[in-house]
Amino acid sequence: MIVRSLLLGMSESAWLREHATRWPFVRRAVSRFMPGEMLADMLAAARVLRDAGIEAVFTKLGENVASAAEAEAVARHYVEAVATVRAAGLGAEPSVKLTQLGLDIDRDRAWRHLQTVAEAAHAAGLYLWIDMEQSRYVDVTLDLAERARAEFRDVGVCLQAYLYRTEQDLDRMLRAGVGVRLVKGAYQEPASLAFPKKADVDRSFEALGGRMLEQRAARVVFGTHDAALIARLCDRARALGAPPRSYEFHFLYGIQRAEQARLVAAGEGVRVLVAYGDYWFPWYMRRLAERPANVWFVLRSLVGG
Repeated sequence: MIVRSLLLGMSESAWLREHATRWPFVRRAVSRFMPGEMLADMLAAARVLRDAGIEAVFTKLGENVASAAEAEAVARHYVEAVATVRAAGLGAEPSVKLTQLGLDIDRDRAWRHLQTVAEAAHAAGLYLWIDMEQSRYVDVTLDLAERARAEFRDVGVCLQAYLYRTEQDLDRMLRAGVGVRLVKGAYQEPASLAFPKKADVDRSFEALGGRMLEQRAARVVFGTHDAALIARLCDRARALGAPPRSYEFHFLYGIQRAEQARLVAAGEGVRVLVAYGDYWFPWYMRRLAERPANVWFVLRSLVGG
C-alpha cells in the first residue's frame, strides 16, 4: 500500500506532470502502455490487435479541462475519431471522461458534449463507454450515464470495486440497462469510502462480477489483469451457464499479452484499451498504482531493452 500511495501522490503532482514527461527513461517506460500520442498511433495498434482476434477500446488522455473551448475540442476530437475508426473498418469503442467534456465547468454543457459523442458512436454502430473518476464524480457520472442510456441503447459506464457504494451503484445500472465495465479502482480515496486493503478489493470485485454474470447485465465487462481472478470469473460464468461471448475481459495495451492470447484461444471475449494523447503522466502513474506488479513489469522491460 505504501508504493500505491506514493504512485497516486505522484499522479497528482503538477511539477512531475510538467517535468517527468520530458525525461527519456519515463517516455520509454510509458511506451509499454501506450503506442503513441496521436490518433494514428491508436489506429495502428487497433489494426494489429484485430489481426490477433482482439478489438480495441480507445481513449484520448486528459481530464479536468479548464475551459469551455477545451471541452468542445475534446468532443469534436471524439466525433472525428469515431468517424475515422468507422472509415477504417475497425470496431474500436470510444471511452471518455466527463471532466474532459467540461463537467467541472458546466454540467449541462458536459451533457450536451456527451450527447454529441453518443450520437456519433450510435451512428457508427459503436458502443460508448463513460469512464469513472474520483468518488466525488460518481453520482453525476451515473446520472448522465442513465440519461445517455435513455436516448441511446449502447452506453456503458465504469464502476470501481474498491468503493463501498458500488454494490448499490451496480444494482442501479443493472435496472437502467447501462452496461458495466468493472475495475478495481485507481484513485487515492479515504478508508471511509474505499477498501484500503487489496484483498478486500479483490473480494469485492469477485462478488460484484458474480452478480453481473447472474443478472446478465446489458454489457458485462471485467477490466482486470489478475489471471487468478479471471480464472475464477470464468469458472463462475460456466457454473451459471453463461456463454463465453456474453461477458468480456478488458486489458490495458501492452499488459498480459499471453493471457489475452490464451483467452482468445479459449473463445472468450477480449478487448484492449488503447490510450493516446500528450496528457499521459497522471494516467500512467495510476496504471502503475493499480497493480504493483506493473512496476516490476516496467523495470524488467527497461532493463531487458
